[in-house]
Amino acid sequence: MDFHPTEEQNAAAGLAARIFRDLATHERLAAAGTGSDAELWKALTSAGLTAAVEEVGLLGLVLLLEEQGRTTAQVPYAATCAYGILPVAAHGSPAQRAALLPALGSGEAIATGAFPDRGRITATPDGRLTGTAPAVPWLRDATHVLVPDARRALWLVRTDAPGVTTAPVETTAPWSAGRLTLTGAAAEGLGGEDAYERVLAGARTAFAGLQAGVCAGSLARAVEYTSTREQFGRPLSTNQGVMLRAADAYMDTEAIRVTAYEAAWRIDEGLGAREHVLTAAWWASEAGKRVVHTGQHLHGGMGADLDHPVHRHFLWGRQLDAYLGCGSALLAELGDTLAATQEESA
Repeated sequence: MDFHPTEEQNAAAGLAARIFRDLATHERLAAAGTGSDAELWKALTSAGLTAAVEEVGLLGLVLLLEEQGRTTAQVPYAATCAYGILPVAAHGSPAQRAALLPALGSGEAIATGAFPDRGRITATPDGRLTGTAPAVPWLRDATHVLVPDARRALWLVRTDAPGVTTAPVETTAPWSAGRLTLTGAAAEGLGGEDAYERVLAGARTAFAGLQAGVCAGSLARAVEYTSTREQFGRPLSTNQGVMLRAADAYMDTEAIRVTAYEAAWRIDEGLGAREHVLTAAWWASEAGKRVVHTGQHLHGGMGADLDHPVHRHFLWGRQLDAYLGCGSALLAELGDTLAATQEESA
């Protein structure tokens, strides 16, 4: 295993860090509310950071999403890459790649996914979809939705197509989410039998990388606050209880990061990664929840202020916990996977 980023991955992550740091400020995020920051999205796509994902791979995307997570930037970056660029590049036909990849890379098109499959959407043999996905992230911005049907076949649906209805939905984090209702909507198939599992694995890994950044940003804010805030004549950071909680949060954050890196690296290398993806998702869900709670608690009364920047990390961390599938469900899936692997090798 070699988790050292390539020169291209490092360059992309460095550029992303500068753009997010400069534009995803607390004031701009507060002004965006539940919507996307159009100026920031334009800056990312103009810099080639969306199109670059096809070249830097899933590990590169994890690095880029860490930078987004540090600032909780309000753009549909994770969704467009995890449910648009990477699936189309890997599973699309030549015509689909030619039509969609340039538009997704330039920001002209925005993708999201109605994942994971809940068996709510059915498809006819000629590609007409019917059903509902109750909460799809960044749906209000999307031009295309990647939809798995009850048989886990993948379909691309345009949000402006006849038979497609979207309605705003408020989630824990302000992700411009929406309810997707399909009534005989025309769709275009994507990939073969294994496409669903591969896309789900990539998306789980990508969102685990996003959680690593959210946790790192939350912890950085807590460290800064406890280092400057004084009580009884000394900084809060000198309190042993504060140091222990911060240390635990740091270890959790590193566990999220390294398991996401491993899963992404294995997928990029074409190696088996199912249990590694579930492990990364579990750490992101369970440990991520602990870290953002710690970040908020270490701010004391300030952490209860809904307008404080650390509260946004708390909301994103809890939303990612739910979106990844919650720790207990992921652990059960991991157990089933390990049991099946043992049976096959017996």
